[in-house]
Formats: sequence, structure tokens, C-alpha cells
Amino acid sequence: MTAQFTDFNLKPEILAALDEINFKTPTAVQERLIPVVMRGRSVIGQSQTGSGKTHTFLLPIFNALKPELDQVQAVITTPSRELAQQIYTAAKQIAAHVSPEIRIGNFVGGTDKERQVKQLASHQPQIVIGTPGRIADLLKTQALDVHLTKTLVVDEADMTMDLGFLPEVDAVAGAMPEELQMLVFSATIPEKLRPFLRKYLDNPVVEEIPVTTVISDTIDNWLISTKGSSNNDIILKLLTIGQPYLALIFTNTKERADELTHFLKSQGMKVATIHGGIAPRERKRVMKQVQNLDFQFVVATDLAARGIDIEGVSHVINDGIPEDLDFFIHRVGRTGRNGMDGTAITLYAPGDDARVAELEDLGVEFNPKDIKNGEIVDSYNRNRRTNRKKTQKKLDPTMIGLIAKKKKKIKPGYKHQINQAIKRKDQMDRRIAERTAMKVRKKTNKEEGAKKKR
Repeated sequence: MTAQFTDFNLKPEILAALDEINFKTPTAVQERLIPVVMRGRSVIGQSQTGSGKTHTFLLPIFNALKPELDQVQAVITTPSRELAQQIYTAAKQIAAHVSPEIRIGNFVGGTDKERQVKQLASHQPQIVIGTPGRIADLLKTQALDVHLTKTLVVDEADMTMDLGFLPEVDAVAGAMPEELQMLVFSATIPEKLRPFLRKYLDNPVVEEIPVTTVISDTIDNWLISTKGSSNNDIILKLLTIGQPYLALIFTNTKERADELTHFLKSQGMKVATIHGGIAPRERKRVMKQVQNLDFQFVVATDLAARGIDIEGVSHVINDGIPEDLDFFIHRVGRTGRNGMDGTAITLYAPGDDARVAELEDLGVEFNPKDIKNGEIVDSYNRNRRTNRKKTQKKLDPTMIGLIAKKKKKIKPGYKHQINQAIKRKDQMDRRIAERTAMKVRKKTNKEEGAKKKR
């Protein structure tokens, strides 16, 4: 029987908040971990992006919250400002149904620290959400008081480590009580993260939610070769042919994001740009415009792959394959959400075959496509030559050695010599086989003749 949120013994006001956003059935990670977190256990939850981790920790936090208690009761750290804003928005939506009012603080870098210090001097929030650096900074200046905090959430722990924020999270955890409930959520659990986990988590519940498909089955996953064409031209065609409702175009660097944005704007397209080189206030303003559907096309770096939750993304285009293949999954996971159809398109150069093969080894399946006469059409499998070679006759070591002697500059008639050598070798093999067969027949006839004489 399918689980329901009503099975978790959540407070009526929390169920009302879920009903407002039409959340009826919990995801796999929510079904497994919400009851565990509500029992006060520390957990390590490993699941893919878009699996519902945010409400996995928010719902138990709100359910255990004591509105009358004027102190920080839960701290949630996350590696990017955008993701902090996403969690803050989700928390505010739940808080709107709770009475008395719940105070939620959103503390991220690039915002007015002095103003935050003044606000904290008058009252402490009951839930703190923010980036590790800013939270640790507020603790260092003693503006934020977490010495009675019961719960610490480390969201996107692997990304937190990759961006170098683990020492700040360590400082935040160190300022909290020894009997701390720590909730760690991550898409992956790298080996370098394990010492930190062992330091703070005593006998945690570890749940790895298996991925039935690496990419949601609601996503049509295309692969397009850039051979003979520029990425700019291909992307322009994709945006004009398909007329996407909302397209996210991911680049591997800030410089490439700016270059592509400039090109698309020169073609008369209205494009938003989001990357780490843009001032936080400007990024926030652009994000608001994107969420209001003021832009149809958004060029972004991997900062946005996990840190942005934009509804209605119909297309994701990878300008190139990311160095960290995990980011490929995070990028593609921006579309095809909540049961909606989506299209993910990855451009690859001839030298990217090994990277594509790595993704295929991870379970990613591609549909090869091409652009012809203003239409997107099915293309050939890029492994067709490899597959054909597997069916070819295998040469014996003698022939391999002969072919290996071929020089870079082929002499006239060299290929003919090789073909003739192969032909002679085949003839010799056949003669040897015939002689062997003849010997066997003679021996058999001789033995049968001897038997008759007996």
C-alpha cells in the first residue's frame, strides 16, 4: 500500500501546508527517513537531486518545533545562496500555516551582515538557514546563539566539501550540544567526507536510496555531435526550432557563459545569466525575474545545477560535458520534474567519446540526434564502428604483427601486399585443415579395415 503523509503523525497545520502545495504521496527518501528523523535519530541520507530531501528534514523539524521557545532550535547549512533561498522559501510556506509565528533566519554571504547582527540582537530565529561561511561568521562574533540547538542539517554535503566549506560546518557543529541530532543529505558520500561524519554522528541511520534510473523516465535524453559546427550555432538552432517553454543552458565556465550569452543576445534573444561571477544582489534579482517567467532562456554554470529550483524547465542544454560527471545528473535533473516531460540535450565533440562512454557506464542512456533542414532527426549510434569491428574476423598474431609494421607514410602497393599476405595465410590455413582432415579419415579407414579382418 502506498504511503501517505498522513501516516507520519504530522501536526494538522503541517498537513495543511502540504495540501496547499498538493503534496500527497511521499518520495522514497521521505518515506524511509521522515519517521526515523521524527524519532530523534541522526541520519545520513544519500539520494539523487530532486528526490525530495528538503521536505525530508523540514517536516520533522517543524513537527518538533516549540513556537513558544525563544531560541534557535534547528540550523540548516547549504553550500549555495540559491539553495538556501530555495529551502527558506519552502520553510516559509510551511510556517505560514503555523501559529504562533515562527521566526526563520536566512543568512548567506553577500548580504548585509551588520543589519543581520542588529536583528539577532533583538531576537534569535527559531530556524536558521544559510551558507556555512556566514553562519560561522555570526557565531564567531557571538551574534548568533546555537548552544541549545538540538538539530543540525548539512544539506548537499558533498558539494559543501567540494567548495571548501567543511571547516565552517565543523565550527558550527562544534558550537552545539554534544547530544546533537545531525541530518546529513548528499547525492554522493565521498571518502574524504567520512572523517567529518564519524566525528559527529554516533551510530546514525544510513539510507542510500537506490536510483532505479539515473535520469528520470520523464526526460528525453538527446546526444548531438558538434562535428563540423559551432556550439553557438547548434544552441541557437535548438532554441529556435524547439521553442522551449523555459530552457536552461549549462556551461562549464563563467567565461563561456558570458560568451554564449553575448552571442545569443546578438541574435535578438532575451537571455538571463547566472554564475558565481555575478554580484549576489544581481543574481537574486535575475532569479526572481526567471521565476516570474520574464526570461525564456537562462545560461548558467554548475552553481545553478543544485542551487536553483526553477519550475517549468522544459529543456536543459549542456554546452559541454562537465568535468565532474555528478554535475551532469544535477543539470539534467532540472527538467522532467514532478511527473512533467522534459528534454535534455548534450553537445559533444569528437574528443568527448570517452566522457560519453563514462556516462553510459553510469547508466545514462542517450538518444542520438542531428539537426537537418531545420528539423531535429534521429541520428546514428556513435558506437556503430566499434560494434561493426566486433563482428569482423579476428586476425591471428602473425597478421597483426605484419599490419603493425606499417609505416606512417604508406608505400605504394602496401595495402595490396597486406591483402595478398592475408589471402595466402587463409589458403595455407585451409590446406593445413584439409591435410589434417585427410589424415583423420585415413586413420579411421585403417582402423575400420583392421577390425573387419579380425
